[in-house]
Amino acid sequence: MNADQLRSLQTPLKQQYRDKPDSAVIHLRREGRVGEGITCSVDTGKALVRAGLHPAGGGDGSSACSGDMLLEALVACAGVTLNAVATALGIGLRDATITAEGDIDMRGTLGVAKDAPVGFQNIRLRFALDTDASAEQQQKLIQLTERYCVIYQTLQHRPELTVDYNAGAV
Repeated sequence: MNADQLRSLQTPLKQQYRDKPDSAVIHLRREGRVGEGITCSVDTGKALVRAGLHPAGGGDGSSACSGDMLLEALVACAGVTLNAVATALGIGLRDATITAEGDIDMRGTLGVAKDAPVGFQNIRLRFALDTDASAEQQQKLIQLTERYCVIYQTLQHRPELTVDYNAGAV
């Protein structure tokens, strides 16, 4: 896909969203179901993923770790955004590798130490670009990727999160 093709796909959507801002708000939903052992199966819309405990939390490593899934979502979103921004700017990428890694203190999630946080303490996102673009162009590409990557921005600016439950209903 080139910049003109991308623009032709996005221009009518951008105009619609300018004319009718409410139409730009989309609702995403995924559902999971608890399974055998300590697992949860999640239908991603493309495949069924069985998530389970990381070996550091007592799992056997046969199921996807939800922490890995979060990093995978970040890498996927950053990669798609990087590619779209590069296309829009006319920056040719021969190749690009996106890596996300983070650190979790398992004492928190296992309740071993009340002062240990639950969740990622930090996440590092790295881009390795194979391109002829100048250093300034590459910097702009990464800045715009950060700005428009949904998962990156969600992690950077914590959304309001609510929990609800319906006891007895499955």
